[in-house]
Order: sequence, then C-alpha cells, then structure tokens
Amino acid sequence: MLVFLFLAFVGIVVLGVIFCIFFDQAVLTRKDTIYRVQTDKKKVALTFDDGPSWEWTPKILDELNKAGIKATFFLVGYHVQKYPDIARRIVAEGHTIGNHGYAHSVLFYYTPAEIEEEIKYSEKVIKDITGYTTKFFRPPKAWLRKSIKQKIKSMGYEVVLWSLNSKDWVSFNHKQIVNYISKKVKNGDILLFHDSGNVFSTEGGVRTQTVKSITLLARTLAEKGYEFVSVEELLNE
Repeated sequence: MLVFLFLAFVGIVVLGVIFCIFFDQAVLTRKDTIYRVQTDKKKVALTFDDGPSWEWTPKILDELNKAGIKATFFLVGYHVQKYPDIARRIVAEGHTIGNHGYAHSVLFYYTPAEIEEEIKYSEKVIKDITGYTTKFFRPPKAWLRKSIKQKIKSMGYEVVLWSLNSKDWVSFNHKQIVNYISKKVKNGDILLFHDSGNVFSTEGGVRTQTVKSITLLARTLAEKGYEFVSVEELLNE
C-alpha cells in the first residue's frame, strides 16, 4: 500500500512538472491582471522573478548593463533580507522592483488577512533595505482567485503577470529560449525570466542559460526594432 501511494505521489509530481514545462499556467489566471500592454510601439518589458540571488543576480545585472537594458525584478522579501547589497544594487542601477511576496508562497488558498500580511511585510522589507516603494505585485506561480486579485488591487497594487514565458528554469539552451521569444514576440509583451530558483525551490538552480540569453535576446529583438523598457514605462505608453 505504501509503495502504491509513493508511486502515485511520484506520478503526480512528474505530471505536474511536465504540465509546467509544456503549458504556461498563467494563461488560466490572466483575467483582470496586466500581462501585456496594448501599444502600437515596439516596446517590451523584461522581468525576472524569485531573486535576488547571491550568484546569478549580479551576473544578470552585468549583462543588462552591457546591453543597456533596464529590467523589472520581482523580488522575494526573504531573499532581499538575505542579500541586501544585491537588492540595493538593483535599485542603484536604475531597474524597477516588484513585490513577489515574502516567502514565495502560492496564494491560492490564502485569506484576505493572510494576503495583506504577506504583501505588506515584503513591501516593508524592500522599503527598509532599498528605499524603494513598489506597487507592482506578481503572485508566485501565477495562481490567484478573483477575490484575491480584488484584495491585492484594494491595497493599491497592480497585479502583473506575463505574456511570454522563457521557461528558463527548465535550463533550455539560451539559443532555444531566444528563438522561441523572437518568433512569438508582439508589441507590449511582458517577458518572464528568473534570477533564482529551480523546479522545486526558490533558491539554488542554475541560471547559466538565463545569463547567456540576455545579450543574444537584446541583439535579436533590436534587429526586429524592439526596445526594452520597465513595466512601469510600458504601462505609461
């Protein structure tokens, strides 16, 4: 019996991973969120989730600087506390910050009070350490009920998802990632990447392909006439 239950659990986990690899669950929860901006200008926003990471965020920042790109980082409050200097560097280099919750918890079953505590505490941590006040929130894994979206908006936040998912956490080759995005990209797209985490954890992971993607993506989309802007700039179009 225990063997059967274990195999059933493993099967569910495997199916879940396969689902996440080949399907973008954010498609199911986009209603009443910002995931693409309607504009006739060839502008897109590059975003990174789950950081800061002591290992990968500095490398990503280096590549962004080389490419002359400003991005938006949706930060986990706990990681900001662990790596305050890196969080401050993100702000110092002119990038936009978004709130990704304090503990990267999936909020689907949270009560309104729990939602407020999670977001407000992360907001306080980010403010105390970086001096930055953000009103952009991205829910971990994108899972949100309608009532949760309403609660978040009542707190003065915009719920920001994405229209193109790089799936960089799968460790696809950077050329495959850039090729996929360049074929699908449209005006006003919001692109999802990660500067921390892996399939099962918000820390760890190998973001080598993410780092390599930046220069190639910048060059490829520039050749198509696209400009990278922050989420805030994109919303002001």
